[in-house]
Amino acid sequence: MIRKQDLNRLKNYLWEIPISFHPEMKVPVWIFADEELIEEALDDLSINQAVNVACLPGLVAHVAIMPDVHQGYGMPIGGVMAARIPEGIISPGAVGYDINCGVRVLASKITYQTALPYLGDLANSLYRNCPSGVGTGGSLPLSAAEFDRVCRTGAGWTLAKGYATKEDLERTEEFGCIKGADPDRVSQRAKQRGKNQLGTLGAGNHFLEVDVVEEIFDPEAAAIMGLEPGCLAVQIHCGSRGFGHQICTDYVQDFQKAVIKYGIKLRDRELVCAPFASPEGQAYLGAMKAAANYAFANRQALAYHARRSFQEVFGSQAGAEPLRQIYDIAHNMAKIETHQIEGQKLKVCVHRKGATRAFGPGFAELPVEYRPLGQPVLVPGSMGTESWILLGTKASEELSFGSSCHGAGRVMSRRQAKRSIRGDRLREKLEGEGINIRAGSMPGLAEEAPQAYKNVNRVVETVAKAGIARKVARLRPIAVIKG
Repeated sequence: MIRKQDLNRLKNYLWEIPISFHPEMKVPVWIFADEELIEEALDDLSINQAVNVACLPGLVAHVAIMPDVHQGYGMPIGGVMAARIPEGIISPGAVGYDINCGVRVLASKITYQTALPYLGDLANSLYRNCPSGVGTGGSLPLSAAEFDRVCRTGAGWTLAKGYATKEDLERTEEFGCIKGADPDRVSQRAKQRGKNQLGTLGAGNHFLEVDVVEEIFDPEAAAIMGLEPGCLAVQIHCGSRGFGHQICTDYVQDFQKAVIKYGIKLRDRELVCAPFASPEGQAYLGAMKAAANYAFANRQALAYHARRSFQEVFGSQAGAEPLRQIYDIAHNMAKIETHQIEGQKLKVCVHRKGATRAFGPGFAELPVEYRPLGQPVLVPGSMGTESWILLGTKASEELSFGSSCHGAGRVMSRRQAKRSIRGDRLREKLEGEGINIRAGSMPGLAEEAPQAYKNVNRVVETVAKAGIARKVARLRPIAVIKG
């Protein structure tokens, strides 16, 4: 186990494991954390996993670890690494099983006071219109040809079908579609798992949540984004469902042979990888992009259903307007980007597992109105706690490959949470705090209890003090929909 005395403190909120820690390390590990969060990170194997990642071939600069870090499969959740192109590698374990799991936030001008008498009806409508749970089918079953179109065009497919607006796509990372997706690189098993799940939440830590914009920290940015204090907002957190999970499963298995073929030495078999430019690496990249596009379409379909629910409940109310998209951002992705590394511009494959993009002002891929602000960063809290809307900074591009945290981060395993927390009592407690809960499983609810997670406010304070994101608004939950 790594001890605190093994770390160098570079400055406040930034710690380093130098390459001298282990002879196989190619780059150091940088950890963004305060005193309490670094202690929590050292309680599990996440920092050991980060050292294993730093031993992979072809990495540049350092491995960046976010303050919400916790142990994952191979690479810790909350980890970021960049591999030089074309000499570096690509790793499905360093992307994650839920490819393009992400967060979408929509906002309204409906005030909390106006909505208060209808919150139970709204929760019921959202639960009815947005299917959730393991294996649940959605309202948009796809033929084989339509499924491949979703994989290639992402949210563009939903725009053509009337489930999206042009502004939705403009306010989505990659405008809702990553070019180069190749559904031919996807197994039939993966397609079978995904074809009936479009427009569904899934289970685990996925949710749909109604919030109140409780506090604004940057009034100018909030006004441009369409956030109004005291008004309702909706968060959607989900990904590529069984489709992305099966793609990761398939390629983790396939890459067991690739590491032998290319003579790649690993400290952890869960970090199986292939050279980026190899046929195996390019096959995974095409399949991963297909799953990413599916996830963009999935969240867009759920946004459509959320708008239906708001129309059902508030359609006759004065001042009711359609939910306007603030942004949709992805985590669990490998992206081809150019970064300034040691004084030169390098093209790299950035793996963000449980971390989100957080580029600063001037980033060309943002909608015009957001370019002076920077990349929106959406940080959901644990169920029953606050969530945050942040903006990326120029400093993040230098410190963390333009990346930030993606949530609160677990401190308790799902099994441990189910052993120590009763779902029915948790629901009673949350509803006593004014949060409407709709959940299909009490054990599933217990898994996601607030006490199973780190303090999201502390996590956000860390990324803000470290300079990789800045605060715009804090949200408070009033209704939660889970599988």
